[in-house]
Amino acid sequence: MGQRRTVITGSGALTPIGGDVGEIWRALRDGASGVGPVRAFDVSRFPTRIAGEVKGFKARKPFDNKDPNEKTVGKSLRMMARTIQLGLVASKLAMADANLARGQFDPTRVGVVFGSSMIAIDVDDIVAPSKAASDGSPGPVDLLGWGDKLETVEPTWMLKYLPNRAACHVSILHDLQGPSNSLTADDVASLLAVGEAFRSVERGQADAFLVGGSDCKFSYLSLSRHALFLPLSRRNDQPEKACRPFDRDRDGMVLGEAGAVLVVEELGHAKKRGANIRAEIAGYGAAFDRSRDGSGLARAILAAFGQAGVGPEDLDHVNAHAYGVPESDAWEARGLCAALGRHAGRVPVFAAKGYTGNLGPAGGVAELVFALLALDYGALPPTINYETPDPACPVVVHANGLRPVTKPYVLKVGYTDMGQCAAVVLRKWD
Repeated sequence: MGQRRTVITGSGALTPIGGDVGEIWRALRDGASGVGPVRAFDVSRFPTRIAGEVKGFKARKPFDNKDPNEKTVGKSLRMMARTIQLGLVASKLAMADANLARGQFDPTRVGVVFGSSMIAIDVDDIVAPSKAASDGSPGPVDLLGWGDKLETVEPTWMLKYLPNRAACHVSILHDLQGPSNSLTADDVASLLAVGEAFRSVERGQADAFLVGGSDCKFSYLSLSRHALFLPLSRRNDQPEKACRPFDRDRDGMVLGEAGAVLVVEELGHAKKRGANIRAEIAGYGAAFDRSRDGSGLARAILAAFGQAGVGPEDLDHVNAHAYGVPESDAWEARGLCAALGRHAGRVPVFAAKGYTGNLGPAGGVAELVFALLALDYGALPPTINYETPDPACPVVVHANGLRPVTKPYVLKVGYTDMGQCAAVVLRKWD
């Protein structure tokens, strides 16, 4: 089973820069950011009023009411938070891209692993009890008033917001009866999910997985919480310039939303059905960077290198995490330099969040989709908003136009602000 290899045969992504690969690639190629003023709700009283939104998203549109399975899912959409809807639609796009359809594979050998996190509730769901419990003045909440109005809340409302619901709905839609898991490790969750699927295929527990993540980080309650506790950029007048990975003048992250899913398969399974193989997952590593000094990130990278049987000299480029936050960008850069060693000055680094903002649990897989596109088109797009190098981030950031891809390996890294780290090595399929 140690010889079982894992390849990527399909992808689907709904992102602030597009919902199909052509649209996404044009934005990356042209350096066009998808960050702008928040349109979903009134943000006039927030200190940060910008985000990376998925434009024109209609969850019901892709589903065929003439198909009994899709008709059932379509009816369930109202009981899904936007986060879950994004993941479900992205899974449909990925299956279509992989040319896989329900009934054309052994469902007991195909599973799902999704990255997720806490999903903030829609305030409209609890307006009546909230008004009964408090008039907004400082002081205790009236629990009796809250209880009296609970009958106005739909009994199943909490099911809209459980972090495992994306994986559940994806499994139901596509009849996936293999291993199913949800990893709630926030911003690194979907990259860890890729590793989970990779190892499960290697061990022979399944022949294929839908692996991905989804999130909407700027609902009314989310934005309220993040504005209090996260270092958000306040460049409201220049949203497309706000997120500045590794740049000396970066002032914080930008929130975003996305759904992103990959179809990964055991190599023999993919070949047997004549799949279009995009890339191989050659190596994976994970670690915890307790001190957030880069040492844990370096360990994760070196583990991925070891499994892939490559070194930094084999890399074409690094696809970084890079929030655009002063402290975290600096320790990420230190970790990259520690892992790359003497090659740190040669390997270019690409950071995507200037285009999209922080996509939370969807970010790892969405940015892997960007890496796949770079391999497909043979060109590395520029990191936007990188204008002034920061001595605290001694990495070679690619920021000017398209650069030819000349080597077959790409390193993707991710982490959380608590120090959970993951690294994936992709190899272009030829």
